[in-house]
Amino acid sequence: MQKLLNVVKKLRNRVHAIILPLIILFFAVSLLATPAYATSVFELPNLTPDTWVVDEGDVISRTSEGKISTAFADLAKQTGNEVRFVTVHRLDYGETPESFSKALLDKWFPDNEAQANQTLMMIDTVSNGIAIVTGDKVKSLMSDDTAHSVAFETFLAPLRDGNKYNQAFLDASNRLVAVLSGQPDPGPPAVVENTPVEGTFKDAEETEKERGNSTAWVVGLLIAATVIPMATYYIYLIYQPSSTDS
Repeated sequence: MQKLLNVVKKLRNRVHAIILPLIILFFAVSLLATPAYATSVFELPNLTPDTWVVDEGDVISRTSEGKISTAFADLAKQTGNEVRFVTVHRLDYGETPESFSKALLDKWFPDNEAQANQTLMMIDTVSNGIAIVTGDKVKSLMSDDTAHSVAFETFLAPLRDGNKYNQAFLDASNRLVAVLSGQPDPGPPAVVENTPVEGTFKDAEETEKERGNSTAWVVGLLIAATVIPMATYYIYLIYQPSSTDS
C-alpha cells in the first residue's frame, strides 16, 4: 500500500510539472488570441479644436503630423471644412473600418449639423483596412467617388510601395486640401502595373476568416492542454493494482 502511495505521489508531482507549463501556455496563447492593442471608439480621446491627427497606430512621424495639422488648420480657417486623420493598431472583433469611422464621427460630432463640414479618414494598421466618411456639405465639393479615390488610390499607393505611411498621409492631405478648397482635383497618382498588390491588403472578410482560423487553433490547443494530462493521470490509476493486492 505504501509503495502504491509513493508511486501515486510521484505521478502527481509529474502531472503538476506538466500542468504548470500548460497553464503558462494557456495564458500565452490567450494573449496571442486576443486582438493586441485593439481599439474601440470609446477608448479614443474626446476631440479638441486643435486636434487634426490621432495616431493611435503610431505610424506617423512628428514632422509629418505637424505638416498635416498645419494644412488642416489653415483649411478650416479659410473654408470651414475640417479633416481628421485617425490611425489605430487593430480593431475589435466584428468592427470594420466603415463602422468604426461612422461611430467615431458620431462620437465627435453628435448631430448632422455638426457633421456637415467634416471629413474623417482612418486606417487599421494591422490589415491596412481604410475608410473615409464625409458630411453633407462636404459632398458638394467632394463626391463620394472622389473621397473613395483619395482613400483607396492616393493614400494606398505609397503603402503598396513599402508601407510608406508618412508619404501616404501627406499625399492624401494635399489632395483633400486642394479639393475642399475648391481647387482642381489633382487626381490619384499613376498606378504602377507591376506592383504586387494582391495579398498585401486584406479586406474585412479575409481578415475575419484569418481571425476565425486563429481562434479555432487556440481552442484546439487549450482543449488538448486540458484533456491530455487528465487522461494520462486517469489511465495510470486504472491500470494500477488496487490496495487489496498490496
